Formats: sequence, structure tokens, C-alpha cells
Amino acid sequence: MKVELHCHTNISDCPLSIEEVISLAFAQEVTHLAVTNHDTTKGLKEAIELGKQIGVEVIPGIEVSGFDFERNRRVHILGYFIEPGHQAIEAVCQPLIEQRHQASKEMAERLIAAGYQITWERCLEIADGGTGVYKQHIMQALIEANYTDSIYGSLYKKIFNRGQNGEQPGIAFIPMKYIDAKLAVKIILEAGGVPVLAHPGQYGNFEMVPELVEAGLQGIEVWHPLHNKQNEEQAKRVANEFNLVITGGSDFHGAYGEKLVLLGSKSPGVETVQELKLRQKSLNR
Repeated sequence: MKVELHCHTNISDCPLSIEEVISLAFAQEVTHLAVTNHDTTKGLKEAIELGKQIGVEVIPGIEVSGFDFERNRRVHILGYFIEPGHQAIEAVCQPLIEQRHQASKEMAERLIAAGYQITWERCLEIADGGTGVYKQHIMQALIEANYTDSIYGSLYKKIFNRGQNGEQPGIAFIPMKYIDAKLAVKIILEAGGVPVLAHPGQYGNFEMVPELVEAGLQGIEVWHPLHNKQNEEQAKRVANEFNLVITGGSDFHGAYGEKLVLLGSKSPGVETVQELKLRQKSLNR
């Protein structure tokens, strides 16, 4: 049985709907699918029911956008078996969603002012059905206008460059004000879920693990398309040291992904789902 514990839909930054993703999971023989859209639980109840109809166990999840303010690094926290619509998550994540959407509007306006022949209205159309416009939707508009042929490439790096290592920020770079990653762990716990550190190798988050564990972290993502062998081995060592559940996922974004991956391609096995369920049961006694 294949398990997918990190997957997005068009509610955040994947072009495929919940129905399309669940159908794809079934076609690719994925038996357990965690829907983990960014900063929202929208659509999870419907996803669970659709999964039952198709024959895929849908795990209600989320990926919360956090930050390590001491080391100035982004930190993403996955939450599994959360209660959809829980107030603890809504109160913290809704402002993040609104901020991201407004930032995207400003990004598009800057590009238009710089001479790029796109419209904000088209970006909204591309993002229809989701929680707002993401950079991927803006890039899709630029692809349609023949400025590039890919989401991630030289144009993406040019306009969204963060300005690190002495470089000038790109014309469409607008920084987000993220929440403390420790708070992200806590709100997932409040919503009855199991918090797991996502792709620590991607953002260099290993140093923060002790603080996150103190806040209630229960797992760490070992297998991820952007992790190399060194990242995997380090994540395993950290998991053993702090008694964390070892997880993994493809971080599926469909055509909007940084790498073309299949659902279940980084499957940790059904035993991991059982471990997460046991943690949830223990946490919510």
C-alpha cells in the first residue's frame, strides 16, 4: 500500500482540484492521502467524504507557514488528523492567507507597471476555487503571455529573488510576515492534530528542532523530493534523538511543483499512518 502524507490541491498552490487529486491517488494506488494545503482547512470535510466514495482514506491535514526568528529562516509545520475549521487554526492562519493574497496583488501590480502584459483579473481566474493568488498563479499568467515556458526557471528567479547573499531583490519580491513556528506547532495540537516538521533540509531547520520538540513537535519529514541523502540521514538521527515519528511525502503540487513527482513516490508506508494515529490518540486523552 502506498501512502501520501504531503499533498496540495487548487485550494492552495496546485492546479488540480480535490476531486482530481483523490482520483489521481486512486489511479496511482495510493491508499492513504493526507491533504495538506497551505494555512487552511478548507475543503477537508468534502475530501474525506470523496475519499470514502472512491476508496482512499483521506487524512485531514494542513501545512502551516512558520518562521524561525532567531535564525531568520522559514519553517513549515505539517499537521495530521486535525479538526477542520478549528478556531485555533482559523484565528492564526486566516490573516496569513489574507496577507499572501494581498502581497500577490502587489506583485502583479509591480510586474504590470514594469511592462509585463498580464492582468490581475487573469491571476484571479487561474486561482479560482482557492484561498487566494499564489506566485505560481502569477507565473501561469506569465506563461500564457509567452514570457516563459515554465513555473520555476530564470524568470521566476529574476522577479521573485529574495535578495539574499548581497543580491538585489526581484521587482516582485514582497516579504511575508510569518508566525513563530512554535506557535504553528501549538495550534495544530489545539486542533487535535499531530505536528510534524516539513522538509527540514530545504530550509535548514535542524537547529530549531529542540525548541519545536519543547513546543510539542511529534514528527519529522525524512523523505522529500528536495532532500538529499545527507538531509535524510540527519533527519533520521534527529528523529531517533527526540523520539519523533519518521514521515515522508512527495509534496505534490502537480504542474506547479518544483519537481515533477507522482503521488506516493516518497511513501513512508502504512505503518507511519498507524504511528501518527497512536500519537494523536495519546495527545488527545
